[in-house]
Amino acid sequence: MITQQIPTSQFEQCQWQWQGHQIQYTAVGEGQPLVLIHGFGASIGHWRKNIPVLAAAGYQVYAIDLLGFGNSDKPALDYSLDLWQQLLKDFWQEHIQTPTIFIGNSIGALLALMLVADYPEISAGGVLLNVAGGLNHRPDELNYPLRWIMGAFTQLVSSPITGKFLFDRVRQKHRIRGTLSQVYCNADAITDELVEILYQPSCDAGAQQVFASVLTAPAGRKPAELLPQVERPLLVLWGESDPWTPFKAAKIYQDYSQTKNIKVIPIANTGHCPHDERPEVVNPLIVDWLSEIGI
Repeated sequence: MITQQIPTSQFEQCQWQWQGHQIQYTAVGEGQPLVLIHGFGASIGHWRKNIPVLAAAGYQVYAIDLLGFGNSDKPALDYSLDLWQQLLKDFWQEHIQTPTIFIGNSIGALLALMLVADYPEISAGGVLLNVAGGLNHRPDELNYPLRWIMGAFTQLVSSPITGKFLFDRVRQKHRIRGTLSQVYCNADAITDELVEILYQPSCDAGAQQVFASVLTAPAGRKPAELLPQVERPLLVLWGESDPWTPFKAAKIYQDYSQTKNIKVIPIANTGHCPHDERPEVVNPLIVDWLSEIGI
């Protein structure tokens, strides 16, 4: 167990220009590089319980606000997994240039999987926490009533007439707290600090357009299309009580673990964001696995 921590206040906040847009990232520690990739609506702050521990364990930890989130710019674009994958690859090329462990949660985990699968030359492996199956639910994955509800909601959110009205309600602090209470099993982890981390970026100009663009974007490639390409080791951590990406979705990773270097560990009584909900469990699992694979 790593107990030494680097205070959050010592995180170096850096700016990087990418395709004319300002991207915020942080870099802490020295050693083998790790890149932390947040999920939908989150930011660097969602890793605040992990960055100090991983850096203290002897790693150079990068965390980045994806374009459209956190303190990065929020331009009116067609957002997609491919856009963010290119951003991350370019970030690696400019700032790291050493085989890297990509660590992600939810959509961030899917991006980490894409990078490991598509660019083995830049990757030393990946840590995937409750991997999303796509940027959005595919219609054929939903039963008819929910398919209709989600379709109608997406149209309303993307409408220039009703979109801002709905977004202003979705982003209210009590609604953010309510959503967190659905996907976190550990109520103590739902703090005012966490609510602020998710709320503040939603007040930025362009946040509503990003929200609408992501909800109407293509789902992207499925994990089943990516896993056959994987050549590097993977650690898959999964909160067993996740209502958004249920643990049954981890079966494909368990199946591939018979023929590839993939380790799957369920985390009991934990929801969609294990790194934030149970850092005392997740951090040692990551550090131990990195040691196991010689990183």
